[in-house]
Amino acid sequence: MGMGDAPLTPLEQPVTGVRGVGPERAALLARLGIGTVGDLLLHRPRRHEDRRRLERIAALKLNESASTQGRIVAQGVKYWKQRRKSLFECVLDDGTGRLHCRWWNLPFMENYFKVGDEILVYGRVRSLKPRGIDHPETETIEGGDDRSIHLHRIVPIYPLTEGLTQRWFRGLIWRALEAYGSAFEEPWPGLDPGDLPMRAVAVRQIHFPDEMDDAEAARGRLALDELIELQLAIQRRRRRLHEHARALPCGGDNRLMRRLLGSLGFKLTEAQTGVLREIRRDLAGSHPMRRLLQGDVGSGKTVVAACAALMTLESGYNVALMAPTEILAEQHGRVFARWFGPLGLGVALQTGGQKTLLTAPAGQIAVSPAGPGDAQDPSGTDAALAGPAVTVGTHALVEAGYCPDALGLVIIDEQHKFGVAQRERLVRKGRYPHLLVMTATPIPRTLGLTLYGDLDISVIKQMPASRGRVRTYLRAESSLPKVWGFVRQKLGEGRQAYIVCPRIEERDGPADVKAVREEFDRVRTLFAPHAVGLLHGRLPLQEKDRVMEGFRAGQIAVLVATSVIEVGVDVPNATIMVVENAESYGLAQLHQLRGRIGRGPAESHCILIAAACKDEARRRLEALEETNDGFRIAEMDLLLRGPGEFLGQAQSGVPRFRFVELARDLALVERARTAAAGLLDSGAA
Repeated sequence: MGMGDAPLTPLEQPVTGVRGVGPERAALLARLGIGTVGDLLLHRPRRHEDRRRLERIAALKLNESASTQGRIVAQGVKYWKQRRKSLFECVLDDGTGRLHCRWWNLPFMENYFKVGDEILVYGRVRSLKPRGIDHPETETIEGGDDRSIHLHRIVPIYPLTEGLTQRWFRGLIWRALEAYGSAFEEPWPGLDPGDLPMRAVAVRQIHFPDEMDDAEAARGRLALDELIELQLAIQRRRRRLHEHARALPCGGDNRLMRRLLGSLGFKLTEAQTGVLREIRRDLAGSHPMRRLLQGDVGSGKTVVAACAALMTLESGYNVALMAPTEILAEQHGRVFARWFGPLGLGVALQTGGQKTLLTAPAGQIAVSPAGPGDAQDPSGTDAALAGPAVTVGTHALVEAGYCPDALGLVIIDEQHKFGVAQRERLVRKGRYPHLLVMTATPIPRTLGLTLYGDLDISVIKQMPASRGRVRTYLRAESSLPKVWGFVRQKLGEGRQAYIVCPRIEERDGPADVKAVREEFDRVRTLFAPHAVGLLHGRLPLQEKDRVMEGFRAGQIAVLVATSVIEVGVDVPNATIMVVENAESYGLAQLHQLRGRIGRGPAESHCILIAAACKDEARRRLEALEETNDGFRIAEMDLLLRGPGEFLGQAQSGVPRFRFVELARDLALVERARTAAAGLLDSGAA
C-alpha cells in the first residue's frame, strides 16, 4: 500500500482473511469471481432448499422435483459396450421406501459415496418402479457442531466450481457473515427502502432466510441497489450532456423531405408521422437528440431514418448510418441512393472490404468503386459529395479511416448488435451530433429502461396497410415432403423462398442440426430447374453481393441461408420461409427471420420445422403460430432465455447484475429510476 492509499475496508479484505481459506481454496474461489470478502458475501445462491420439511421417499411423485434424505444401503457401477458405457447407482432407504440415484457414464461418482453414508438428495423423480432420480444434486450429512447450518432450516444452494462442495462453501458463508456481515452499510443513507430490508439484513437473508419470502425480499433489496447504481450513472451522463453540449441546429426546412415523400408512391402511417414530429423537435432543440426508435419488422423505420437524415442534410450537416452487417449496410446504401440521388445528394458506402460512392441520377444506380482510403474524384457523378452527404457503413465507420466534417446525425441500426463503446466511438467523430438508435427487436420496457435509460424512446406501433399477412406453421421433420411440395407450388406461381439453417457446415455442431452447405446441395436437386443460391457469413463479400443481387432481381428463386439474413433483407416477392431446426433459435430471432417475408402485398408463409423437442420447447414455438406481435414475443423470450441470450451475448451491453432479474423486475427498475433522480436532485449522490 502506497503512502496515499486509503486502508482497505472490511469488505475489501482478501477472502483469505476468512477462516478456512488458504491459497489453494482462494484459487478455486477466484474461478467464481470471488477475490474479496465482499465478493464472497454477494455470491448469490442459485436456489434455496427448505430442509425443515424434507419429503419422505414413499411420498415422492413422478416428474416432480423434491428434496429427500436417506442412508445408502447399496451401490455399484455397471458397464457395457466394452466399458464405453456405464451406470453408477446408489440406493437410499429412509424407512418408508427406497430411492435409486443414477449417474450415466460417470463411473468415478462411486468414489464420492460409501454404504452407510447418510445423504441429502434433490432432483426430479423420473420413475416410480423403482423410484429413481437421474443425476441428482447430493450432499453428505456429517456430524459436528455445524450440523445446524445444513439441516432443519432453509439452506442456500450455490453455483460452485470443481473442488468445492456445498457443505464447505455454506460453512464459509456462515463464518464470513458472523465476522463481516455488519460491515454492509446503507449506500445512500437518505434513501427509504420502504417494504424492503436494510442492506445488512438483506445480505444475511439472501443466504439464510427465515422464510422463503425473506429470500425474495432480500434479492429485491440487493437488486434495487444495483439498479440505483446503474440509473445514477445513466442520469449523470444525461445531465452532463445537457449541461455541456449545445445541439447542432438540424431541424431542416422541408425542401428535400417534401420532394422525397412526394416520390415514394405511398403515404406514411400516422405512427411514422408522429415519430417524425418527435425527431424534428429533438433535432431543432437545445440539447443533442438521444433517441431510440423501436418498430416491429416491416413497420417502416428506414423511411423514418431517411427523413431524419434529410432534415439534417437540409441544415447543412452530414449523416452517418452504421449497420451490423455488410449485407444490411449495402441494402441501406442502395435504398438511400435511390431516394436521395434524384435530390442531388451524395451517398457513400463504407465497409471493411470496400469504399464505394453511390448516386441515383435519372433513377439509375451508378457505382463508382474505390479502394479503402482512396481519394474520390470530386467531378462528375461524385460531385454531390462536396455538399452534405450520407455515409452508410458497418463498424468500419468506427475506425480511423472515417473522418467526417460537420457530422450532424448518427443513425445506428440494430443497436443491440453493437457494443455501447462502439456507439460512443462513432458519436465522438463529431461535436455532439444527434443520435438516432433503431431496432427491429422490440425491447421489453424493463430492458429498455436498463439498457437505453439515457435515450428517449419512440415506438412505431402501426404497420403499413400495404403489408401482406404472414401465416406461421409449426411442423415436425416428418412433414418435410409436404412442406417441399408446398414450396414447389409457390415457386411455380412465381414466388421466391428462403430456407434457413442454423449452421454453415456439418462439422460446426451436432449431426442432427442442419447446415447450409449440405442443405444447399439437397435443395438444388429438390427444386430443379429453379435456381438456388447459397448465403452465409463466411462467403467473400463479392459472392454475397452477387447472390443477393440475383435474389433481389428474381434470378434466384430459393435462397438457402443462415441467420445472416435476419436483419434488413427486403425482397417483396419472397413469400415463403422454411426454418429448419427452429428449436435452435430464440423466439425474438425467429420473429426477426419471419420479418424477411410479408414485405409485399401477397400473403406469406413461415414454416418452422422442429426436430423432436421437449414439450416446453414446443410450447415456446407454438407461441409464434399464435401471434405476430413482436412485443409479446420479446417479453416471452426475455422471460424464457434471459437478456444476454435474448439480445446476443457478445454485444448486448447487458450489465453484469448479481441480483437483478430483468424479466420480472420492471417495478424495481422504475423505482430505481425515480430514486436516482431524487438522489441527484438532493445532492445525496
